[in-house]
Amino acid sequence: MLLERHFPERRLFLRSDADTRFIRLRPVTQMVGFAGAAAIVAWAIIATSILLMDSIGSGNFRDQAKRDQNAYERRLNELSAERDSRAAEALAAQERFNAALSQISIMQSELLNSETRRRELETGIEVIQTTLRKTMKDREAARDKVAELSEGGATSTGTSATDDAAVNFLTTALEATAQERDQVVADAQDALVQADEMKAEIEEMADKNDQIFRQLEEAMTVSVKPLDKMFKAAGMNTDRILNEVRKGYSGQGGPLMPLSFSTRGNAETADTNRANDILKDMDRLNLYRIAAQKAPFANPVKSSFRFTSGFGYRWGRMHKGTDFAAPHGTPIYSTADGVVTHAGWLSGYGKLIKIQHQFGIETRYAHLSKFRVKVGQRVSRGQRIGDMGNTGRSTGTHLHYEVRVGGKAVNPMIFIKAANDVF
Repeated sequence: MLLERHFPERRLFLRSDADTRFIRLRPVTQMVGFAGAAAIVAWAIIATSILLMDSIGSGNFRDQAKRDQNAYERRLNELSAERDSRAAEALAAQERFNAALSQISIMQSELLNSETRRRELETGIEVIQTTLRKTMKDREAARDKVAELSEGGATSTGTSATDDAAVNFLTTALEATAQERDQVVADAQDALVQADEMKAEIEEMADKNDQIFRQLEEAMTVSVKPLDKMFKAAGMNTDRILNEVRKGYSGQGGPLMPLSFSTRGNAETADTNRANDILKDMDRLNLYRIAAQKAPFANPVKSSFRFTSGFGYRWGRMHKGTDFAAPHGTPIYSTADGVVTHAGWLSGYGKLIKIQHQFGIETRYAHLSKFRVKVGQRVSRGQRIGDMGNTGRSTGTHLHYEVRVGGKAVNPMIFIKAANDVF
């Protein structure tokens, strides 16, 4: 009864030229038709809503992606400007260091000359004092002789002309000796005054030297310690690396040649030792610079990208690299000089490139879409080696980048951050 109340029985008449027919629409048939029509209308409304929401969501996603891209580009520009600024600062610091080193060399030579002159003055003063003592003895002897002659003249009035001549000669000699003594005393006093002045100059130069040395020592400490810490954080033996770089340095002279100031045969002074210590730090800094050029201190992706996964445990498994997400086909670059040891398919990695570098370092570039190098090829830092893809065990287009030291995976961000912060 309830069904007939809402859907009463209806008849649909169909008339033709020959006859007239009708179709009986029972309540059940009408309810089924109404339910079907309602379902179609509801489906149309839901589908339209989904399409509208998807369109709005896609627009928001594109806007967000564009904002992210602009942010990354601004960040890259800032990093590039900061890198250029630090490079200029490093160049200026190197120039200041070279100027200070030249000044140290000049002041060292002046110190050596002052020391030699001081010793000569000390020797001259000793000679003058010896001559003065001898002159005074001669004067006393001459006085004694004059006294003897005077006593002889008082007892004997018949002194000969020869004795008078002797007395006159001794008197003249005594006066000359007295004048010479006065001159020697004056010269000795002048020498003492000059020695005091030179001593004050030497002390002033020593103070300036000490100030310059302190500045250089601080500069070397600030420059060398971060590099030393950077290599150790990457799990690398710094002494072994520096020895390997030193052995591989060919030619004579240059920054790796041991340097020292000349001491003209005398024992090395404290300033000389300090200068040589600074030169050793410079040599160590230069070795680190060469080592950094041969290690993967660079970014494998130069275009706009985003980090999607870092180094460490992920979902209970160890993730041995860092993931960079970017459009399909984005260029991938070698992060250091090396030799390609693998360029092919490897389970899980998909299309994989392995590059062997110095110091036992290996880099891996996985999930590529295309190879641009082959096994045995020598590549340089910044050389394009492949294109980003989605091969192997991957949920989307990205680069899986690994750095291994002595066969052990280390966090690639140690090298990437060092490239941005230190260099």
